[in-house]
Amino acid sequence: MSDVYLASPTPIGLAHRGGWSTDSSGRVRTDLENTAAAFEHAVRLGYRYLETDARATADGVLLAFHDPVLDRVTDREGTVAELPHSEVARARVGGSEPVPLLEDLLGSLPEARFNIDVKDDSAVEPLRRVLRRTNAWDRVCVGSFNQSRLERVRRTFDRPVTLSSGPVDVLRLRLASFVPLLLPLVRRDVSCVQIPLRHRGFPLLSRDLVAAAHRLGLQVHVWTVNDPTLMGRLLDLGVDGIVTDNTAALRRVLLDRGLWPAPTH
Repeated sequence: MSDVYLASPTPIGLAHRGGWSTDSSGRVRTDLENTAAAFEHAVRLGYRYLETDARATADGVLLAFHDPVLDRVTDREGTVAELPHSEVARARVGGSEPVPLLEDLLGSLPEARFNIDVKDDSAVEPLRRVLRRTNAWDRVCVGSFNQSRLERVRRTFDRPVTLSSGPVDVLRLRLASFVPLLLPLVRRDVSCVQIPLRHRGFPLLSRDLVAAAHRLGLQVHVWTVNDPTLMGRLLDLGVDGIVTDNTAALRRVLLDRGLWPAPTH
């Protein structure tokens, strides 16, 4: 496991899929998720941590793209895993921006740290190859909502990377927050717990969970939080990171608390 990725002061702000961007007239763009324009906008604001997704095309090209299909955010249709990259390359996010290669983002933003959600099993091996080519092992955190996919990452990668907890890990930590004797059951080969406030109506985040994670040396990152008041409450609770679309608002909240600019090396 690599600890370089999180070797920064906390709390940290993570720009979710790059966060909300602005166009040349200053208009807020909420439809440019996971585009180079969104990530570059976040970096200009001072963000060092960028959250994105990894999904592979039929010919194994690794994209920074969330959905299994192009339909919702681009001007084209089709299932990403069934299309060659030559077809996906014609799509435009928000009608204007190409779907970026994850490798290109890692190369064009060399100071940024990327939190990568692996969306499909077919993306694991292409991600390993991308990290090898870019030598970006120490500036990525890899996670997934699929526990078996995280196990595949552990088996496949030939270099250690920072890992976030999977759903089984989160469940164990939640139980341990009620019964501290269960803490030894929580995995020690992850570095952070990344959770929503609730899952299917069940509350996940609590002061006890944050305390239990900290006793294990784990950071707690909460997603996806866009309300400034809630951001403040979470910081008061002691969370170590907030994942947001509303990058300007989180920047203001951290500025008001003397916690900006974003952590650097």
